[in-house]
Amino acid sequence: MSWLETELREQPEALACLLERQAASARTAARLFQRSDLRYLLIASRGSSSNVARYAQYLLGRAHRVPVMFATPSLYTIYGQPPRLDGALVIGISQSGASPDVVAVLAEAREQGRPTLALTNDVASPLAQTAEAVLPLEAGREQAVAATKTYVNSLGAVALLFAEMGNDATAREELARMPEALARQIELSLAETPSLEEYRDAVGLTVVARGVNYGTGFEIALKIRELSGLVTEAYSPADLMHGPIAAIQPGWPVVVVAPSGPARPSVEEIVPPLRARGARLVAVSDVRAVLRRAQTKLVLAPGVPEWLSPLTAVVPGQVAAMRLTRLRGLDLDSPVGLRKVTLTR
Repeated sequence: MSWLETELREQPEALACLLERQAASARTAARLFQRSDLRYLLIASRGSSSNVARYAQYLLGRAHRVPVMFATPSLYTIYGQPPRLDGALVIGISQSGASPDVVAVLAEAREQGRPTLALTNDVASPLAQTAEAVLPLEAGREQAVAATKTYVNSLGAVALLFAEMGNDATAREELARMPEALARQIELSLAETPSLEEYRDAVGLTVVARGVNYGTGFEIALKIRELSGLVTEAYSPADLMHGPIAAIQPGWPVVVVAPSGPARPSVEEIVPPLRARGARLVAVSDVRAVLRRAQTKLVLAPGVPEWLSPLTAVVPGQVAAMRLTRLRGLDLDSPVGLRKVTLTR
């Protein structure tokens, strides 16, 4: 069995470890959000961690009702002209904690006297050493190049912060049930995801998602692209309709991520224009009406609250990426030209 599949199967255990060991760290980190001078959140991240940041943009924005923005690291590292960070709480998300550009953003924030928080899997990393507070991911060692359990635990860390920021007993209870829900989803996806043989000759695909699962769409696109080499891009339904849909020709695969929740109807609205263009629809959903309209059904286990659905909705995408990569005869653990830790400036 590949490292990738092994680590995919380890995700429920890793998430349970995070929730068991780091609740106190999350409570400590949550106090940073109580500062009277906090006006917005600024997140520095790269790769899969940026897809976690998209989740945080929705979840933490809702929790604290402040804007959540993404940093522009080049201003710090290339141009040497970092912006003034008055009013910011600066968060670095990096599984390795080693990327110099993410570290540079937090270092500048501390220089300006702003609070900083690191979400990382390595508490001895430069990012952890730079930040005022650290929320360890507790994912254990991850050997495959493509992130699985570190990604899900990063989502779990954001969800843990959300629950602690609001001192929300219901949110804590729902989050505590997620390792079991994740285990059910992995079992379901490994057992029922089709071979995807009909996509063997595909050259690319499009992923559509919105709301708390906007980042899920980007993560599924990234997993498929980095593992299988297929040209894959993610859009919200609105962004797709503002031009990119013109490139979708008959037979082009489109993955629609539509779990139950407030965002689902707006994602569903994209289905008729996609069908009119002859797209091959792949649905990631727990809603029968959505699944019925798709040629390929990637079924989500029911009963997951929408705010936590990204932790399970990504799993069918992970499994699909694995299937497509095997169809193309590629190495699941060592994608061409990639390495586990990417150092960017």
